[in-house]
Formats: sequence, structure tokens, C-alpha cells
Amino acid sequence: MDQFSKDGRKLRPRKKVSTTEAEHPQHGSYNAGRREGGYHKAEGGYSQHREGGYRSEGGQHREGGYHKNYGHSPEGGQHREGGYGQNREGGYRKNSGYRQKGGYRKSFNDSPRPAPKYSDDSFTPVQEEVRLNKFIANSGVCSRREADTMIQAGVVTVNGEVVTELGTKVNVFNDVVKFNGETLRGEAKVYLVMNKPRGYVTTASDPHAEKTVMDLLKACTTRVYPVGRLDKATTGVLMFTNDGEIAERLTHPSYDKKKIYQVTLNRPLTDEDRDRILAGLELSDGPMAADALEFIDETDHRKAGIEIHSGKNRVVRRLFEAAGYEVRALDRVYFAGLTKKGLKKGEWRYLTESEVNILKMGAYV
Repeated sequence: MDQFSKDGRKLRPRKKVSTTEAEHPQHGSYNAGRREGGYHKAEGGYSQHREGGYRSEGGQHREGGYHKNYGHSPEGGQHREGGYGQNREGGYRKNSGYRQKGGYRKSFNDSPRPAPKYSDDSFTPVQEEVRLNKFIANSGVCSRREADTMIQAGVVTVNGEVVTELGTKVNVFNDVVKFNGETLRGEAKVYLVMNKPRGYVTTASDPHAEKTVMDLLKACTTRVYPVGRLDKATTGVLMFTNDGEIAERLTHPSYDKKKIYQVTLNRPLTDEDRDRILAGLELSDGPMAADALEFIDETDHRKAGIEIHSGKNRVVRRLFEAAGYEVRALDRVYFAGLTKKGLKKGEWRYLTESEVNILKMGAYV
């Protein structure tokens, strides 16, 4: 028989629940009768929505949902007392709506949100104009300081005209920059480290040198240059790059990062002379002291490890010479956060992405 409300509207007949469903409710699964959700007192929370709900194994709500009960569900999942699921505000977005504290508030406008418009403040545009010395350095020719010297020497042209004024800017897309008649182009930055062997001169080119470190880089197809110098008789960590800015930073006198060397002397180092070197000795270009000086082998005090921050030329050799010793062997084992681990004498490798990032940020001691 049809039923009517007080105002005369026809009422829908109620759906009959089978005995099986009444006795064995489907805990934690989708409710066929309540596809849109609803509140279950027995469960202490909201029923499943298509956007989430809780797992049939009793796991936590992914999109939210409120649990009054505290403790473990029958299936072994954990419910937090009075808490929400992963959405801490207790809801999810559906048609731009937002659930707040277990309820659902429909937005005033259910239309899709328009794509964001980017303003000048939301991104950094490509810098079209840069200083000429920076352009030259980024091309891998030399550092910025050296580029200034070349510009003043009149060996750099822009669009066919010689430029000698420092601070001149060029357009990286339209201007043609030449150095000694050769067109300069931006190159992909390359960084590598070598375990320099004895007997090789650290230079990009030297017609008078029998062997240079560049002879060991024939397999490298990119034009790179050594960062700093190691004496012909000095071995160890030597870095190469075509990044002029990085090279300048690492070789600048203000560069204040440690370098570690292993030294072999002509005679055992006495404790008194060790303390003198740590305290500081007067060299031809001013006083100089080691930051740390330790014996590598307690049974052989001719071998020691020395740590310095100075970028002065041949400073380690000159320190020991000032103390009355002759350096028989000198090996650099640490520079710019790099070591020679895994590299035999004469071998080299490209830096990893993480090493390059650390190098650029200067995030090393």
C-alpha cells in the first residue's frame, strides 16, 4: 500500500534488508545501499566514499573520515581516537567542495578551476644580456679575471668589432663573440677529477713541456682546463672543468676550504719542528701555519699528513723547507670535497650529479 506524508507527498517504500546483511554487515567495504556515504553509529564513523574510505583489512582512512572508537579494529587495523585520516582537515575535495570536521560544504562554484596564470614573479626568465667576461668564462675559455685581461688586450670581438671596454654586455642569442678569431659558444658544463701522476706538468698547453696533464684526457671530448696547479713532481687530486666561474672561485686567494696532503720528508720530523710549523713560520710572502699536522706512521716520522687552507704557491714545500726539511714526495689527497678514491695514477672520472651540486653550493669543508 502506498504511503503519504502530512503534506500529501508520496513516500518511497523502504528497502528491505535481508537477514544475512543484518546479521553480517560488511565491515569496511563499500555499502551497496549507501553509495554516497552516511554515518554508521555501530562503526563510529563515515561509511565509504568512492574517493576513499577505509580498507577492508581495517587500515586507516586514506582520504579522511572520523573514528570515535579508540583501539584496534576487528581486522587488526588501528583507529586513532577522535582523529581524522591523512587529510588533517578531515575531508577531501570533490567538485571543488571541501569537507571540514566531518561535514561537507559545497562550494559556491562547482565549475573546474581555471589553469594558473604565471606572472613575472612566478618564474625566472632567461637572462638574455650578460657581461662579456662572464660570457667568455661560461664558454670554457678562462676565468672572468683572465677574460678581462683578454678584453683589454684587444683579442675579443663582438659582431666583428674589437671590444676593449670592461663591463660591456652582450646578447647571448644574437651577438657573435670571437676570441682570437674563434667563435665562442656556450658549452655544457663538465667536471672531472684526476689522480695526477708524477712527471706531468699542470697546464692546458705548454710547447716546452714533455708531458702535460692534458695528454691523459684524450678520451674527454669536451675542452676542459685544470683548476689550479700541482707541481710536476706533485701527485694526487686534480680537478678539471670548463666552468670558468667555478674555476675562479676555487683558485681565488679568498678561497677558504681545506686541502690535505701527504708528505714524505728526507728525515724524521721532530716534535719541536712539528710544533713550529703549526705555530707558523715566516715565508717570503708572509707568515704561514698549518691547520693540522699528524704523523701517518708512528714508526716512521718521515711521513705526515698536513692540512692547510692557504692557496699560496708551493706553500707545503716551502713550509717544510723553512723548517729545514726537504720534501721527497707530495701527494694531494683532498681538494674541493674530492678525493682520489678508486682512481689509479693517471686515471680520471666525471663527477657525479651530487658531487657537482655540492661543488656549486660549496657545501664541503
